[in-house]
Amino acid sequence: MTMTKVSSTFVVMAVVLLGAASIATAASGIATFYTQYTPSACYGYANMGNMVVAASDSFWNNGAVSGQCYRVRCTGAAYGGSGNPCTGHSVTVKIVDECASSDGCQSTIDLSKQAFARIASLDAGEVKVTFNPTYVRHIQPHELPVKGCGSWNVCVPCMKSMKPE
Repeated sequence: MTMTKVSSTFVVMAVVLLGAASIATAASGIATFYTQYTPSACYGYANMGNMVVAASDSFWNNGAVSGQCYRVRCTGAAYGGSGNPCTGHSVTVKIVDECASSDGCQSTIDLSKQAFARIASLDAGEVKVTFNPTYVRHIQPHELPVKGCGSWNVCVPCMKSMKPE
C-alpha cells in the first residue's frame, strides 16, 4: 500500500509536533548549590564526582530518581533577581541524594558547587532552571564503579548524551 502525498505530509507533521512537544515539557524549578558534601542517600561515602545533585522531596519520589542523570540549564534569575546569572552552558548531573524540606531545602534541585558554577554565577545563589533526563552509556556488570549495588542502573556513572549541549 502506498502513501498519498497528503498522508505522508501528515505523518511528517505529526513527528515534528511530537518532537516539539517533548522539548516543551522540560521540567522546571529552582536550583541552589551546596558547599560541603555529606554521605548521600544513594551512595554513602562513595565518590560520585563533582557533577552531582540532590532532589527535592517531590522530585525525589521516595528515591525513585536516585542514580538518574539529568541535563540542567539555567533559564534566569530566581524570584525576580536582577540581571542574567546564566552562563549559557548546561551540565549533566547524577542524582545522589534527597534535598529534604525538613532539613531546610527550599529548591527543586540542590547542585554541587561545581555543577552550579557551570550553569550560573555562584553569586546568584539560586536560579531558575529546566532539567531533562539524559542518556547514559550502558556498561557491563564487571565495569561497575561501585561493587555490591542491587541495581546496576543506579551505579552507572552519568555520561554526556550523544547530543551536543
